[in-house]
Amino acid sequence: MSSTATLTWPPHRHQAPSVGAFTGTVALLRLYLRRDRIVLPLWVLLLSLPLGSVYIDSVQKVAPTAAERAAFAASIMASTAPRALYGNVYNDSLGAVGIWKAGIFHTLIGVAVILTVIRHTRAEEESGRTELVDSTVVGRFAGLTAALLLTFGASVATGLLATGSLLTTDVEPSGSLAFGLALACSGLVFTAVAAVAAQLCVSARTAREIAFAVLGTAFALRAVGDAGSGTFSWLSPLGWSLQVRPYAGDRWWVLLLHLAATVAMTAVAYQLLRGRDVGAGLIGERDGPAAAPPTLSGPFGLAWHLDRGVLLAWTTGLCLYGLLAGSVVHGIADQFGSNTMLRDIINRLGGSQLLEDSFLTMAFSLLAVVAAATAISLTLRLYQEETAQRAETVLAGAVGRTRWAATHLAIAVAGSAVALLSAGVLAGLVYGVAADDVGGKLAIVTALAAIQLPAVWLFAAITVALFGLLPRFTPAAWGVLVAFVAVYLLGSIAGFPHWLLDLVPFTHTQHMPGESFRWPAVLWLLAIDALVIAVGLVGFRRRDLR
Repeated sequence: MSSTATLTWPPHRHQAPSVGAFTGTVALLRLYLRRDRIVLPLWVLLLSLPLGSVYIDSVQKVAPTAAERAAFAASIMASTAPRALYGNVYNDSLGAVGIWKAGIFHTLIGVAVILTVIRHTRAEEESGRTELVDSTVVGRFAGLTAALLLTFGASVATGLLATGSLLTTDVEPSGSLAFGLALACSGLVFTAVAAVAAQLCVSARTAREIAFAVLGTAFALRAVGDAGSGTFSWLSPLGWSLQVRPYAGDRWWVLLLHLAATVAMTAVAYQLLRGRDVGAGLIGERDGPAAAPPTLSGPFGLAWHLDRGVLLAWTTGLCLYGLLAGSVVHGIADQFGSNTMLRDIINRLGGSQLLEDSFLTMAFSLLAVVAAATAISLTLRLYQEETAQRAETVLAGAVGRTRWAATHLAIAVAGSAVALLSAGVLAGLVYGVAADDVGGKLAIVTALAAIQLPAVWLFAAITVALFGLLPRFTPAAWGVLVAFVAVYLLGSIAGFPHWLLDLVPFTHTQHMPGESFRWPAVLWLLAIDALVIAVGLVGFRRRDLR
């Protein structure tokens, strides 16, 4: 007998597998780990391993006795400049004094996590890869979750390795754990900040600038707070990290502030992601006018139109920091009241005027770093325009490559100069009013700002060189800046060779008021700037557009 088949209606259809919001997270995490297999371990190790072998050991050699450490701690508290840069010393124990300069690590880990998160979120969307990946079996939240897991994990690993590094020395285990957890929590907070910034705008460049603006504001609040009464420090996540006070009471409860902020901002990031389209941002791009104004008639006008908002944001941030620095510098010695020991130390150091000069030198070294970030950000517009394929349209007209690149570079060079000098003028005016010497203080502080410019412009030159010779690696200009800052901050402590320290441009422009300018170093920097820019422009002329 022949068999018969039973037919059903409607015919069976293949059902696509259901895709949850987090489907594909593990696969994307493996992809991100592979892409960051060199850079991520590098910054994790650099921000953890030097703590015991460099910081604690160096203090043991310089101040081996309790009396010497007490004098060292008192000298720190007698000077506003180092307190603004690194934070306060809360007692004279080996641990507290040893990790004092490591307070800057809380800022550096913020830079590292911001770059990591933006790279794997908004930069992926801007390039179009996120849309391609999302067309497969990948959930809506998978990309953000993988980026957060990667960066949260790296922050925790940094904190644990820092704890282990400190435990190899003769310091208290509880203080070592407190510092490691505070460092990890700094990374957690700014990971969440970057996650929120990545949802706000369509450009990775703007997302980085928003996140860095938050980090810069946090640093400024912490610096002003630690240089003064301490109130402003509680408004900053970086201030919370130092208020944990490792080896000086170990305030574990402060870490709850980090965790609460991290949870809240992470939840905001997911909520913002839920409410927007792939490739879009919560801050939408506005339609331009129907008719172009006369200022858009050439490449410079177009470059100015594209960069003016970014330049205004960076200039505002630098001016606010300059305003804060100028407002706290005068009368530093008066902060210590009738403390006889601190006043004796101040007199031995050269008096209150020398403390004020040291603070200004330190403050404008930091402003130079921020101005260098401004120059990089503005110069990166070349890379952004090319990758978005808008440069090809512009260059198809009667505009040469050198002219087009030079317009954006001119804005980066002039813009960073305007931003830094504006901060110097504001700081000088406020300082001069407080000291009843507006003309004298304004000239001194403005000169301090101007002498930093050759070092600042070198980072615009490096960005142009990468764009012309290795366009794929142009965003690595941020890594170059971070590397130079790390050497600048760690070099004297770690005993780096002199030739390596000389590679950092900021060491050649650091200037104390009253000293004669080191003109040969400045002229050499300017010559190097011009040479590197020329190499980059020649490389851009000879290569194909991407």
